[in-house]
Amino acid sequence: MYYPINYGYIEGVMAPDGEEQDAYILGVNEPVKKFTGKIIAIVYRKDDIEEKWVVVPDGVTFSKEEIRRQIHFQEQYFDSEIVM
Repeated sequence: MYYPINYGYIEGVMAPDGEEQDAYILGVNEPVKKFTGKIIAIVYRKDDIEEKWVVVPDGVTFSKEEIRRQIHFQEQYFDSEIVM
């Protein structure tokens, strides 16, 4: 699957699936190896054990609809809800 945004995990934070917590990184348009930012939303999947965090650089904001558009490439396959 092609990821049009940065996607990674939160080192040392374990998720319900037993892996490190996954995160969508928005507001950074070039690939990154490491990133520090703030969590602005959580994507709860009603039909999956996983949830995804939405992380952005300090001072950057996105509306729920902007987040939904950017993560649609993956979340279209799940019944998910964005909570800010």
